[in-house]
Amino acid sequence: MDQTKKLVEIIIRGLQEKKGKRIVTVDLTKHSGAICQYMVICEGNTSTQVSALSDSTWDFARKEAKEKPLSVDGYQHAQWIGMDYGTVLVHIFQPEQRRFYNLENLWADSKLNLIPDMD
Repeated sequence: MDQTKKLVEIIIRGLQEKKGKRIVTVDLTKHSGAICQYMVICEGNTSTQVSALSDSTWDFARKEAKEKPLSVDGYQHAQWIGMDYGTVLVHIFQPEQRRFYNLENLWADSKLNLIPDMD
């Protein structure tokens, strides 16, 4: 399995560990000039959960893939945290911000994969 796809799977497990909701992967590999190969988008209900989702993603990627993000933005307010792993961008939103930015719609011509919630 390709290293980037493996990282995406590990990130998804990290998000599921803290009950991330409406996880979607966006495959950008067919778009020349895209800033990454994959995006992983999810949401948490509160700033506390959004922070916990980010922490879990960090821990899973570090332990299982030996990867650290190149940058993390938005942690202070935890309404939208972005994590840049180079080939993978992770977006963790509160529901209102996710509806507002609607990233899935921006990339609707890409392959979107909805990951079932772990209830």
